[in-house]
Amino acid sequence: MLGIIIAQASPQDKTKNFGPAGCYGFLGVAAALIFANLGAAYGTAKAGVGIATMGVLKPDKIIKAIIPVIMAGILGIYGLIVAVILVQKVDSGDSYSYKQGFSHLASGLCCGISSWAAGIAIGIAGDAGARALGQQDKLFVGMMLILIFAEALGLYGLIVSLILIS
Repeated sequence: MLGIIIAQASPQDKTKNFGPAGCYGFLGVAAALIFANLGAAYGTAKAGVGIATMGVLKPDKIIKAIIPVIMAGILGIYGLIVAVILVQKVDSGDSYSYKQGFSHLASGLCCGISSWAAGIAIGIAGDAGARALGQQDKLFVGMMLILIFAEALGLYGLIVSLILIS
């Protein structure tokens, strides 16, 4: 049903009708982008609160503490990459099978939910890390390591997602 609605809303070519399998492919596109951006938004907001709190007392350390926000923003890019690749792979007609549709749905969910989890981890670690960095400069390397491992969760989802697409 959703595939038919999307096909009818397309201004480029009204003759394309996406079957039920195409619906699953488009759900994968939406899942990749929506969940990855949820993670990026949460990570940015949560880490931003810690940075703002720390910046009141130590404004000179804000630049060092901004790294979690940058890392959270990268998660949204992961979702965008997968969504763009997936939308090009979803095909109309009989050549697009249920296997491809489910594979593309799994791909979008894999990238999106992994990035969502990574965004939560980056937000919490970035909040605590920024506040701690305001009190002790020696914690910077430890904070960076924690953030790198949190970001790796989203990267793992991106890698598996790209494997599922092909």
